[in-house]
Amino acid sequence: MALAADPEVLGFQVPTESGTALLVWGLEEGPEHSLFSVFSEFGLLYSVRVHRNAAVAGPGYYALVKFYSARDASRAQRACDRQRLFQKSPLKVCICTRQKVLQQQVLALRSYKCKELANYYLGFNGWSHRIITLQNISGFDMENEELGELPQRQCLKYLGLIEVTLPNHGICTRGLGIAEGYVENSRDPLELVTRTRNVQKLAVEKALSHAFQKILLVVLENGKVAVEYNCAHEEPIDSLTDEELRGLVQVNDLSLEQLNHEGEEEFLSDFSFDEEHLLEGRQSN
Repeated sequence: MALAADPEVLGFQVPTESGTALLVWGLEEGPEHSLFSVFSEFGLLYSVRVHRNAAVAGPGYYALVKFYSARDASRAQRACDRQRLFQKSPLKVCICTRQKVLQQQVLALRSYKCKELANYYLGFNGWSHRIITLQNISGFDMENEELGELPQRQCLKYLGLIEVTLPNHGICTRGLGIAEGYVENSRDPLELVTRTRNVQKLAVEKALSHAFQKILLVVLENGKVAVEYNCAHEEPIDSLTDEELRGLVQVNDLSLEQLNHEGEEEFLSDFSFDEEHLLEGRQSN
């Protein structure tokens, strides 16, 4: 009797675990859309990046395909390796493992990626969010304010508080986000309104991403999903009432810097591969 595979725990973070990325080589062209179409059948993709081969490797392309789930990546590798998927010659597909063990901080997913991950595993109706508060915490130069004047170049800074609810799992989390930007000419009402809306939107997006960091998806082999609250990210804002939260105007910016990193770029030097698999692929060319 075969033993059931261990459940896979996924966070709302940029996937960096070994086994979540695939190296695809032998590409005649760089059809990113074709790669996405083929590999997305096996699970949700974080990214597909196509690169031209180095000069010493000859003409053609290779790609790095990253999944959120190592289990999905493994299934895709077994099904697609040495297959003619969308071109005349077969592709070679190899599972990548991290070559460097870096003590890097965890990168939070951007808000739109969080939504994609939540929709895929929880369903469109499996979660909801609401804005608790969106506050202007800009402040102005005190000297100009006392004179009744605004500086021509104005700094905008907004604080957003978001609540994410998973009704089917009885989980509710809150997230905090801060965004800032500059209005070069504060006397231009159109520029002021446009820039204000952009900063407000960014604050809400950062808050949404922050709220999702407290959620862990536990994916079973049969596809069923359980949800756990990530206690490591628990904060005082999770226990305050809405009224108390709306009165919050000062936050620790340092704690939010961890949430504002962009996604990572992938380089071949970051990974190692099955050398025997690679040699077999070269000999078959």
